[in-house]
Amino acid sequence: MRVIPPSYEILSELDQQGLAVRIEACGRLCYKSEDKISADSAPPFIRRILKHGHNSVAEMAVVTLKINVDRESDVVQLFAVLPKYLQIDRAEKKTLLVSGSVRAFRELFQGHGNLKIVKGLTHCLAEKHPLFFEDILPKRGLLPQEGILVEKLTLDEVDALPTDLFAKHRYIGVKFIVNRAVTHEMVRHRPCGFLQESQRYCRYSDSKFGNQVTFIKPLFYEEGSAEYKTWEAAMAETERLYIKLLETSSPQAARTVLPNSCKTELIVYANLLQWLHMFKLRTSKGADPSMREVMIPLLEDFKKPFPAVFAHLTPEQ
Repeated sequence: MRVIPPSYEILSELDQQGLAVRIEACGRLCYKSEDKISADSAPPFIRRILKHGHNSVAEMAVVTLKINVDRESDVVQLFAVLPKYLQIDRAEKKTLLVSGSVRAFRELFQGHGNLKIVKGLTHCLAEKHPLFFEDILPKRGLLPQEGILVEKLTLDEVDALPTDLFAKHRYIGVKFIVNRAVTHEMVRHRPCGFLQESQRYCRYSDSKFGNQVTFIKPLFYEEGSAEYKTWEAAMAETERLYIKLLETSSPQAARTVLPNSCKTELIVYANLLQWLHMFKLRTSKGADPSMREVMIPLLEDFKKPFPAVFAHLTPEQ
């Protein structure tokens, strides 16, 4: 049995990597198979997850497009289909800013690939990132659409947007190492993308996990107190029962005895506007103390690279 404190990591370095690298790095967290990452492992991994419909993994990389249109009717058609999971804003009368994950753009084409503007933006993305569209495009491919000019923005160009647009179109991920009670609350923030360490697939009796279950140190009990010793004894007994069940059961069956104190890893991926909403709720006096334990210092770390969005926010005491 191992007991560790909660922690987090802002995944800023992943922003500098290609989409495929980002998606694989995040996706392998679910299975704790990061050791299988190599120089050429991303394409087959991504093809497998798309083939099996594990679409949440494809939410871990976002692209921002600048779309200029000649006809207002093309814009009207796009808004009329109520595209899911996309952030769409008018930069100018006939210029759109559209941000979305690989999943969002795939599903937009699958559901509305007959629209001219959808064909145009999908052509742009498929030219730059064919891996993500090779299984859903027609064999003849897609042609550029007359009157639809699509440009993929760089991260620096997104960072240079006016603050109101920047907050909507700038996405960033954070990896949390916390207990499962905290993650149960985090995943209620619907607009975010989430990937979590899976107890269905992780067998904690294996050597890669140290042949033990890891728990998060409880904020509520001082180490060495009677309450802490009671908690510690309960975790030790839980670990014993879990490992005993694994002798005859699968991890997904044995996990039914595991408690909320279990350590888990969760990647939360969202735009800055949604992070702002999360910080307002999860650093308030009424928030779970275990949530505040990670969200208050995380807010301070967000203020450094993104002061225009977060500098004004002060957690309640």
